[in-house]
Amino acid sequence: MDNYYEPADLKHFHSISEHAGDLGEKFFAWYGAVFQDGALSAREKSLIALGVAHAVQCPYCIDAYTQDALGKGCDVEQLTEVVHVASAIKGGAALVHGMQMRKVADKLGM
Repeated sequence: MDNYYEPADLKHFHSISEHAGDLGEKFFAWYGAVFQDGALSAREKSLIALGVAHAVQCPYCIDAYTQDALGKGCDVEQLTEVVHVASAIKGGAALVHGMQMRKVADKLGM
């Protein structure tokens, strides 16, 4: 095995509910409904999913939603911009948590 994450595992995702069929059925029904057109288009939701996938660093989701977004007419420039948005939010979140460090340091008089 060359990688910890095997790309081939993605196609077996549905089998994850093999020993909890009722829960898997509910999850996959809900999951499918979430990505249908609604107030947001399925294309917009795919772009959001790609950004979230990068923020949570899920290689399977990155693979799946890259393919999904491309299949829904997005181009690599749009996907790259999504990655930058996700990176900016994740980086900003890390920086703003620095305020917690500052409060502790200030409290200790450092």
